[in-house]
Amino acid sequence: MADKKRLLIPSMMAKPGWEVLAARADIEAIPFDLGIPTAQFHALLADADGVALSLTPFGEAEIQAGRGVRVVARHGVGYDSVDVAALTRHGIPLMVTGTANSPSVAERALYCMLELAKRGAAYDKMVRERRWADRLREPLPVDLFGKTVLVIGFGRIGTRIARMCLAIGMEVQVYDPYVAQSAIEAAGCKPVRDLDAALPAAGFVTIHCPKTPETTGMFDARRLALMRGSAFLVNTARGGIIDETALHAALTGGVIRGAGIDVLEREPPANDNPLLDLPNVVLAPHMAGVTRESTERQSVSVARNLLSVLDGKPDMDNVINKEVFAHR
Repeated sequence: MADKKRLLIPSMMAKPGWEVLAARADIEAIPFDLGIPTAQFHALLADADGVALSLTPFGEAEIQAGRGVRVVARHGVGYDSVDVAALTRHGIPLMVTGTANSPSVAERALYCMLELAKRGAAYDKMVRERRWADRLREPLPVDLFGKTVLVIGFGRIGTRIARMCLAIGMEVQVYDPYVAQSAIEAAGCKPVRDLDAALPAAGFVTIHCPKTPETTGMFDARRLALMRGSAFLVNTARGGIIDETALHAALTGGVIRGAGIDVLEREPPANDNPLLDLPNVVLAPHMAGVTRESTERQSVSVARNLLSVLDGKPDMDNVINKEVFAHR
């Protein structure tokens, strides 16, 4: 078909998404590899109608290289590597995969809380090293039941982890200045207006907000000092929301008890990143939203997002810059 629409797709996208695109005779899906050289990527953009992104940055230079691009879709929900303002200026919608990876991220956050509270890694090592007699030495593990968890951000993932925590008998407090208190209360949670005032009461804090100028460095030395010494901090959102230097000082100085970190300021981290040597940190290589099931769900969502715009029926629930459609 001569008038096929060309879509650039990360080669790592799971099979179900490719199948959605293959079912359309009017679509040509062109794979590109992660780490593709900029010049090569720009050459592909020259005659593209849409593009899906994994880790590849996208901004004004890419827009100029792909003057025919009508839609950009993220293979995920984060978009800090995309210049949303530039896309909006050019009338190009940015789409994310909605709830496709929400269960996976929420499960990872809950896992981090359980791993830290139950001293999973420490006890596994203890048995393997034949140190059974050490099992009753302090610090003992703690329960999540009856504890207060403070959820930062009440979007697709924050609402899900809140339900999980309620189900195991935790008191759930929520800090999200952009969500109506009535909506938080309707979910069985307690809204908090003042983050600083809420931190001393929380046994667990789990971060589920986007990385923005407002949230970058949100957990600095001052704010970490407000937390109780027995508290655990979990970040499955974005690196940079927690000041890593301040976090290291808090973990080694007894300011907080432990942390679960899936995302870092620099990825992969430098070999001398001191967080890598701490026993009271659970680390993962930015994998909270990556499971076999979530990658398949996301691939289908990416494909459908791209097609929805090309078909003139954008899925508005997944559009970040909805204003681009205001005058269409």
